[in-house]
Amino acid sequence: MKTEKQKMLSGELYRASDEELVADKMRCREAMRRFNQSVPESDEWKTAKRDLLPNAPESVYIEPPFFCDYGIHVTFGENVFMNFNCTILDVAPVTIGNRVMMANNVQLLTATHPLDVQRRVYDLVEYGLPITIGDNAWLGGGVIVLPGVTIGKNCVIGAGSVVTKDIPDNTIAVGNPAKVVRDLTAEEIAERG
Repeated sequence: MKTEKQKMLSGELYRASDEELVADKMRCREAMRRFNQSVPESDEWKTAKRDLLPNAPESVYIEPPFFCDYGIHVTFGENVFMNFNCTILDVAPVTIGNRVMMANNVQLLTATHPLDVQRRVYDLVEYGLPITIGDNAWLGGGVIVLPGVTIGKNCVIGAGSVVTKDIPDNTIAVGNPAKVVRDLTAEEIAERG
């Protein structure tokens, strides 16, 4: 028999009120409170970041305030930058590649609910689908990424876009729902340094 946490992480219906999950959320809330009240790059900020996001390398920079459900289900690459007020609902795994940039108010939302009213309202079950952001992606201000979406490497997602479907590598996508408007040029993709 699977635990509620195992169900949650495998994308099955689960109960968020489970004792283990509530304890994980409370641990996260305390670390998030300390992180959001700290000064970036201070010892307190670094310690709170490690406690909040144990799978984040030291090179990850996040401007407070930052919000997440658990923190432990997010994996970061190197040199990720997240600006003010970003949110990650990590009831399913979230994988963020190297050198990803997120402007203010970006939301990565893995959590979702059944359409069936009985299950959603009366059984109080929910589920999540993983989100993956490829290396070198840039998400503009206010971008919302919905459950189950993969954004490819080098992608640019325009400010205010709602990403409802996968976005292929090396493209620019904008709108609600986000649609690819063009491919990046070879010059735009070329690595420098």
